[in-house]
Amino acid sequence: MKSNLRLLDCFSLVCDGRHVSVPRSAQRLLVFLALHEHPVRRSHVAGCLWLDSPEERAYASLRSALWRLQAAGADVIEVRDAQLRLAPAVSVDFREAACLSRALLDGRGTDLQAVVDWAMLAGELLPDWDDDWVIVEREHHRQLSLQAMEALSERMLTAGTLPQALEVALAVFAREPLRETAHRLMIRVHLADGNSFEAIRQYHLYERLALTRIGIPPSAQMRELVSPLLSEPLALPGAAA
Repeated sequence: MKSNLRLLDCFSLVCDGRHVSVPRSAQRLLVFLALHEHPVRRSHVAGCLWLDSPEERAYASLRSALWRLQAAGADVIEVRDAQLRLAPAVSVDFREAACLSRALLDGRGTDLQAVVDWAMLAGELLPDWDDDWVIVEREHHRQLSLQAMEALSERMLTAGTLPQALEVALAVFAREPLRETAHRLMIRVHLADGNSFEAIRQYHLYERLALTRIGIPPSAQMRELVSPLLSEPLALPGAAA
């Protein structure tokens, strides 16, 4: 059975082309296993997912979640002895995004044309879930993917593919407006493209955001990017007249 589990931006399970409706208890079980690459002991799963329940009740809830998945026709969990794991045939967008992020940060996959699915890096892990173990993994994934997108934009800038470099940098900005490194990337792309006005505009945009939201000015690194432009008045059409 070919199955696809989506965890970025929302939860969705598709088995053999059919969307499977999964109750919340079974969703939590699937997500927990999807966030673990290796098999997990039943006792650990039950203890983490039903932390406030007595041991017997936690085990009963785990058995119920497994039964609900089977009843829904979702054969996506392997049960071996006292361990559980997501079936290897299940593709998970979160895992694919993490793999792509690590490849970009490690400098692998030098063919930029092959990086066609970078948009998945802009997804957020189950943004409306408030389980502690999801929140921790969400923040880890956010930092990893933001760094990966910046690394990709940097490589595109070096390769001279400026529109693509700007698109990726804008995606980082959209996800984290106060991230200075993303603004610096956009300024560098504008400068490489000969758009001095856009570079200065981007600088002032970040300056206004930083001072208003967190009360600090742009860093010296950022000021250095535009200081040659700010030290001289821009020649505007008709200025002499």
